[in-house]
Amino acid sequence: MIDISESVMQFLLAFVVAAPLLGAAAALLPAPPGMKGRSPEQAVLRHGVTVTGAVLLAAIALTLGFDHDQPSRMQATTDISWIKALDVRIHLGVDGISLPLLVMTALLTFLSAVYIYFKQPAGPSPKAFVALLLLLESGTLATFAVLDLLLFFLAFETVLIPMYFLIARWGGEGRQQAAWKFILFTLLGSVVMLLGLLLIGLKAGTFDMVALATDNGRGLSTSLQVTAVLAIGIGLAVKTPMWPLHSWLPDAHTAAPTVGSVLLAGVLLKMGTYGFVRIALPIAPDGMQVFAPYLAAFAVAGIVYGSLACLALARPGASGDLKRLIAYSSVGHMGFVLLGIATMTPTGVNGALFANIAHGLITGLLFFLAGAVKDRFGTADLDTLAGATGAALYGRAPRLGGLLAFAAVASLGLPGLAGFWGEMLAMFGAFQPAPGLSRPAFLTFMAVAGLGTLLTAAYLLVVVRRVCMGAAPTGDEPRLADVQAYEYAAWTPLAVLTVLAGLWPAALLGLTDPAVQQLLAGGKS
Repeated sequence: MIDISESVMQFLLAFVVAAPLLGAAAALLPAPPGMKGRSPEQAVLRHGVTVTGAVLLAAIALTLGFDHDQPSRMQATTDISWIKALDVRIHLGVDGISLPLLVMTALLTFLSAVYIYFKQPAGPSPKAFVALLLLLESGTLATFAVLDLLLFFLAFETVLIPMYFLIARWGGEGRQQAAWKFILFTLLGSVVMLLGLLLIGLKAGTFDMVALATDNGRGLSTSLQVTAVLAIGIGLAVKTPMWPLHSWLPDAHTAAPTVGSVLLAGVLLKMGTYGFVRIALPIAPDGMQVFAPYLAAFAVAGIVYGSLACLALARPGASGDLKRLIAYSSVGHMGFVLLGIATMTPTGVNGALFANIAHGLITGLLFFLAGAVKDRFGTADLDTLAGATGAALYGRAPRLGGLLAFAAVASLGLPGLAGFWGEMLAMFGAFQPAPGLSRPAFLTFMAVAGLGTLLTAAYLLVVVRRVCMGAAPTGDEPRLADVQAYEYAAWTPLAVLTVLAGLWPAALLGLTDPAVQQLLAGGKS
């Protein structure tokens, strides 16, 4: 930890949230002289790298100045009155729960900006693409930093419009239908969620999330908590996405451009599960306890359903799309996150938060790699890739094939890599759920989740066999480019962090555990 004054920490957090928004506005203006490149397109793409890089550096500085001895305490807080009539405040702060998500969001957005600087997305003006990318980053960062229920809702909604246009304007085949499905599902869920947030805020007399978490639901009746958790949970479950509210996700991922898929999987899905941890668990614990068994049941159903869907897509003759398969895998992986939350135990919630970060790193890398495979072969169809001789990445592009295999084994939860710890802790939490929850039921959920890990290994190994293996090149095949320098720049940090998180999980758990312990205790140290 570096000794940084509280005022500097406040500035850093405000900069992290506001800089992408200002950068989005600046991206639509003529490029300033210092940013001019060989063309206006290159200048605005460089602007995107500069802004996202500055935000990442500020997030790293925030991490270095964070008091790691007190991760349960809200730090870098700003609290300014905004709408007095409703007692809505511009309240910002970070603790051990939100800080890792802030840093991961800043990192994934920066890597996406680097990627598109060298591989400009096909479609309309790059100015609009960069502006939408920065607006998306601002909304996601604000979601993890705000401490007011209405501000949380506004930040939560901010990301919908940029993601809609990224899919609709720069996506692939079926992009219009996928974009409409995405926006309609998420908007409908958000309307219901707003009703729950208003119910809590108006009844409690405050929208301050810290005050509400400290009160731990004592000022809210059980019936009100049940109603609020149902409403809020539906909105969060759509964004997560929880089975059976997931059907917008495969279409959105399949149609989205590469960086759109990376950010959708790596960042946007985390907003839903973060809302469960930050709002539902501490503010309405009685209501959460009523719905916890149902949440766990839907979670494990999603784990099995996602794995079976992936197996169906991976089999020969199914014409399965690699990006669509990875999207369905996210349904399963996020099921482990929801299972950990549903246990309402420190072990389970810590596992959920760890799995959130692991999924962001690993699935972000998988979508980068799937985009690279599609660029090289002109398709992501597994049957076409497997073909008569197979894509044979090990022989034709060994570094790309090796990275794809690495990301696959990380995704299946190989011990020593990031994907292992979150899923294991979520199942440990299910082994001994919180008092008041049915242990036999959660033991059943744990067993079903364990079956899901086997199914996950099965479909990912099938994908590796079909895409990476195959007949050795005979010399007649066209030359296939291996990993390029800019791809190394965008992918290496994700691979390195996947290994580090797997070998040194205490670095992340040391941040989240004290904050989770206090959160579940109702804000009391």
